[in-house]
Order: sequence, then C-alpha cells, then structure tokens
Amino acid sequence: MRIPVRLAAALLLLTAAAPHAKKIYKFTDAAGVTHFTDQPPKTDRPVEETRVKIEQTPMVQLRVEGSDNRRQARVFNHFAGPAQVELSVGDVTNIATDPPLPLTVVMRAREERVLANLQQTDRAQPAGFELALRAIPGSPDARHDDSEYRWPLGQYPVRIHQGFDGAFSHTGEESRYAIDAAAEEGTPVVAAREGVVMEVQDDYYGAGLDKEKFATRANVVRVLHRDGSMAVYAHLKPESVEVQAGRHVYVGQKLGESGNTGFSTGPHLHFCVQVNRGMRLVSVPFRMRGPDGPLTLTGAAAAR
Repeated sequence: MRIPVRLAAALLLLTAAAPHAKKIYKFTDAAGVTHFTDQPPKTDRPVEETRVKIEQTPMVQLRVEGSDNRRQARVFNHFAGPAQVELSVGDVTNIATDPPLPLTVVMRAREERVLANLQQTDRAQPAGFELALRAIPGSPDARHDDSEYRWPLGQYPVRIHQGFDGAFSHTGEESRYAIDAAAEEGTPVVAAREGVVMEVQDDYYGAGLDKEKFATRANVVRVLHRDGSMAVYAHLKPESVEVQAGRHVYVGQKLGESGNTGFSTGPHLHFCVQVNRGMRLVSVPFRMRGPDGPLTLTGAAAAR
C-alpha cells in the first residue's frame, strides 16, 4: 500500500513565486573559439546576449524519504547562517510521528537533518499525511547590540527618500525600521558592518508596483553579524554582487551595486537590520553615520 504524501512549503520572504531570469553571453575570440559565460565578458569582440529563465532554489528545503510504510522528513538549510524551521503535519490518517509535530528547531549554517520519522500505525488500513515547512533566517537568540552602522553607499551623497515608519512601504514589522536611499543604478554598495554573507540573490530582472509579482523579486545580500542580527541590502542591480555566501566581509567592502529590482518605483537601496523573533523577521532601530556625521533616519523623508 502506498501512503499519499502532500508537501506544503511556506518559506517566508525567501523565495520567488516564479522562475527568474539570467543573462548568458556568447562571443567568438580572435582564434575562432566560441565562449559562453554568465558574466559580461571583457572583450572587444561582438557579444550575443541571451536571457534564460532559471528555477529559484528555496533556501530551506523539505524532502520526504523512505519506504511506503516508514518515511523520514529531511530538511536542508542552504543559508550560510542559522535558520529556524517549523515542521508541522496537516491532514493525517493512520500515521504516527516521532517526535510529535509541530516541531520547531534552529538549524546551523548549511546543515541537513532528519527532523521527524513517520510510520504507518496499522498497515491494513489506508494511511496518508501532509507536511508543511516554514523557515526564517537567523536564530531567535539574536540580540542586536546597537552598533553604529556606516553609510552603505560609500561617499555617495545622502538622499534618504523613505526612513523609519515610511508610509509607502515601511509599515510591516520586517521593514518598519528601514531606509530607502536614492542612488543611481550601478552605485557601489558597501558593507555597513562587518559580518558573514548569509544569502546572495542577484539574478532577478525587472521592477514594478505589482506587490504580488515583485515583492519577493528584489536582488539581495544578507549579512549576518556577530550578535545574530542581519543586515539586508536590497533592490541590487542584476548580476552585480561581488561576494559569495559564507564569505566574511568588512566595513566598506563592496558587496554589489544599487539597482531597481523587485517592488520598487525607481533606482535605490533598501537597507534594514533584522532579527528573528521566534519564526518572525523583525526590523530593529539602528544608528548610522554618513560621510559627514550621524544621520537622522526617522520619518517618510528623513534627511541628514
């Protein structure tokens, strides 16, 4: 007898609802050799540019393994940092779980772990189950230590068009304490605080105000700090990120370039500091110093 299995992944704010695009570059060198690359080639030869669709890989994945009457729920954390995951069971018939579900655990960076065993109680009777996975980056033990952050656009002029509690889009707890800094596309974005790159996404193209379509399609670098808080640098230019997940970065080190991707009205950098508050991403107030001194970050149109 086969046990019907249904999986329901609810990976909050971390994956796209649809495939994203990536550019492939083709050129033929002076020797007649044809090259393909996903980075803009440094050549004076004609370059053919093609955009291809790529399926987004979830940062945390659930896989069910095993035979018909005995299964395992294995979870993969692809973040280069901790993630809190919640595994729960929905409609269930004639199935026992060990340990009982729901179960919430914190997984280490790039860890894979069997979170639950599921077994058919009576093999003579029909059986089936539904699993759901939710995941949030970071550890719930994080405590932001009120460090001062540096202006993430280097020496670029300070132009904050939306600050803390901005009425346009800084109303939810994930972004209430965020700033939107206007910057021309291609402006270098640098680390505002030392940490480890936890997540990189730079393959999305396009922007707009259709929240359902674009809310999860902003190119992002997420940096994990020593206190467990995480800085988010969002709306980056496609294929501009210069760091990899797992790499240690220092204040002032270039991460990528500002752009106009995702839920956006124009080129800018969205910056905030988030902590995990027990399966909830919450932004926290922070202090920031600009090229000419401390910045005022509160208000819909904050300024230095």
